Amino acid sequence: MAQNRNSNTLVVPQANAALDQMKFEVAQELGIQIPQDGYYGYMTSRDTGSIGGNITRRLVQIAEQQLAGGSVNRFSR
Repeated sequence: MAQNRNSNTLVVPQANAALDQMKFEVAQELGIQIPQDGYYGYMTSRDTGSIGGNITRRLVQIAEQQLAGGSVNRFSR
């Protein structure tokens, strides 16, 4: 079983489920299979970087929409 060694702490811990959901949706859209056991050691850096980059892009888009006062669709592109 994989051990979670992530030292990042979320400012809003309740956001963890939403971020995980976003991770799985982005991976599916990119055609990347996320390991069911949670161990990412066998994934390529390119794949994990693509997922992270797309998540960051979406989060920035969400923040920009909120700052502009627009409606926010959490998982829109």
